[in-house]
Amino acid sequence: MTKRHVSLPDDAEATLRGFVSEVDDRLAAASGPEELADAVTETLVDLHGARDAYESWQNDEHVSPTEAARLANFDPRNATLESEYYAEKDEDAFARSKPLQWLWRQFDNTPLADNVEFALRFRRMLAGHLFESVGDGVRLFKGISMTYGHNIELGDNVVVHDDVHLDDRGELTVGDRASVSDGVHVYTHDHDVVDQTHVDNYRTVIGDDARVTQGALVRAGVRVGENAIVGSRAVVQNDVPDHHIAVGMPAKSIKVKPGWESVAEPIEDAGENRQEQRRIDYDLPDDLDAFDEFQRDLHPPDA
Repeated sequence: MTKRHVSLPDDAEATLRGFVSEVDDRLAAASGPEELADAVTETLVDLHGARDAYESWQNDEHVSPTEAARLANFDPRNATLESEYYAEKDEDAFARSKPLQWLWRQFDNTPLADNVEFALRFRRMLAGHLFESVGDGVRLFKGISMTYGHNIELGDNVVVHDDVHLDDRGELTVGDRASVSDGVHVYTHDHDVVDQTHVDNYRTVIGDDARVTQGALVRAGVRVGENAIVGSRAVVQNDVPDHHIAVGMPAKSIKVKPGWESVAEPIEDAGENRQEQRRIDYDLPDDLDAFDEFQRDLHPPDA
């Protein structure tokens, strides 16, 4: 079943174009992280209809502590994100992506996020500033979360549905016309099984025309092949070959898409783990002020 074209009334369409264009211009005019944070703050103040209250607060007029906390929260410099704590992050890249990611998350908390036509065009514009690359015709729905944003590459006509987590602690590439369904988690990092504070980063790939369906989990360093399907709730631990259908926990290839048998890898050869080929090495800064959040004794009795 194909979808039908839906258009907004003329007045609403003009409002939408003006809204997206204004925010796009604000972000594009920012020459560095500080100006970008200012642009995001101004956008969120307007999105939440808080201009009068914000300016009063800025002018040192009295507001309650609760109101002050709400108004301060529009500024990404007054917020922290989980990914901010990751020791190996690229500090320069994160300084720019943090304000943009804050705008993404806070936009999704506004009523406009439920207006599909408004929200799709806004997120597509914002992705152009945030992601490493974004193709034409991308559709990004509500509740998408990411680690940084700046390590994500999306091809043309990619669809990412509601409540998807795109982990880009490593690098994530999603090919042309790929579809990532509701509730999918795609990872680019793994934790050591003994010392969970040790992290390895990888490049994870979802190929052209692939479909990762509802609630599936794609492990770091995996490639989901071109025109492949990952079944609902599957846990993908190994590569899925081009044109294969993989289901289960762990996911296994059960068949080749009808009509693609002559160009697909045989079922019996499927399921190779190539994670190590996609490892991304990193160095930690010499002056890192590290801390162990778990404080566990990691010396096993049999070592």
